[in-house]
Amino acid sequence: MADEETTLRQELVEHYQKVDALGLNEMSSGNLSVRFRDKILISPNGATGDSITVDNVVTCSFNGDYEGDRLPSSEWRMHAAIYKEYEDAGAVVHTHSDYCVAVASHVTTLPGFHYLVGVFGGGDVPCVPYSTFGREQLAKDASEALADRTACLLGNHGMIARAPNLKRAVNQAQRLEIMCRQYVLSRQLGEPNRLTDADWEDFFKKAEEMAYARNG
Repeated sequence: MADEETTLRQELVEHYQKVDALGLNEMSSGNLSVRFRDKILISPNGATGDSITVDNVVTCSFNGDYEGDRLPSSEWRMHAAIYKEYEDAGAVVHTHSDYCVAVASHVTTLPGFHYLVGVFGGGDVPCVPYSTFGREQLAKDASEALADRTACLLGNHGMIARAPNLKRAVNQAQRLEIMCRQYVLSRQLGEPNRLTDADWEDFFKKAEEMAYARNG
């Protein structure tokens, strides 16, 4: 196994376990992947934080052909669609984290109630309609929603994020969970105030100076 591939496999295992430790995924829900040349290294179907290893990470083509005895995650189509569409996507993280699921279960956009919603690339975070897991429609919808965002919600399902590397993709997943949690809490006092177009224009100007949008 090439050194580059071994390193990426180790990073994927470490970040999969970090996502598990953060409580963003439980049991075998969610999946992570990283781009490796013209293929994908992806968590195996049914993986948990305890069971995933360097050796059982699956090498998978963008068309679903895989190497070894372990099946790739059932969501390989969603990961592949994102890699095919966005050359700058080096890693993808999909979670079923509690507050992302809570908001996504209403199939509603996360509005711009807080300036840090802007770290995902715009004044809100879109939510795609529900589709059965592993289906091509879900992959298509998620990929399209990430055209000008680094993360989106998946209706009645969870969330997905893309980034140049696993560290930043996991950061995006954690940040979106925080934003969804704070939105749910704020709704207990009524509908929160939303930033205006002028607010967002000034935010993105400042974010460019401070590299917020790049670092998530």
